[in-house]
Amino acid sequence: MTADAAGLAAAAAEARRCTHCAEHLPLGPRPVFRVSPTARLLIIGQAPGTRVHESGIPWNDASGERLRDWLDLDDARFYDGARVAIVPMGFCYPGTDARGGDRPPRKECAPLWHERLIGPMREIRLTLLVGSYAQGRYLSAARGRSLTERVADWRRHAPDRFPLPHPSWRNTAWMKRNPWFEAELVPALRAAVASAMA
Repeated sequence: MTADAAGLAAAAAEARRCTHCAEHLPLGPRPVFRVSPTARLLIIGQAPGTRVHESGIPWNDASGERLRDWLDLDDARFYDGARVAIVPMGFCYPGTDARGGDRPPRKECAPLWHERLIGPMREIRLTLLVGSYAQGRYLSAARGRSLTERVADWRRHAPDRFPLPHPSWRNTAWMKRNPWFEAELVPALRAAVASAMA
């Protein structure tokens, strides 16, 4: 085992035991992420919802179905742990806000774990930044811009990184207002995914 692989395995084991934010998590800690030293595709999203918290399987919900459609990946390829890494901004379900939506990812999580988990994955060829929180952390050009502006500027980052809206049903209206997303970005995204996974 290489030093990177050993370091990644140790960090992942520690992250799976993390209780740092336990007092703030209504369902308790259950870190949900996937890492591999051979991963080619990295997906950085927000935080698990209740269904993902219950199953322990990332993107195991309607949002995940839409994301897999955007990527043109079936379940078998999407959940190929040797090829696809999933490291959200928050590893545990954060609870709901006053409007009934999910709360933002816990702010402590990414600074605690991302560098230790993402750094050793040196085979990553493509990173997907799903939603405002991931884009705010990993795109310097994101600050002060709306999600629409960031995603519309996808060519600046392609083919190595793609900023994406969250694939939640709540963003269906956004996609209708922005038909360029499915007409232009999604085909380029699918080509980049196919190349990264080859």
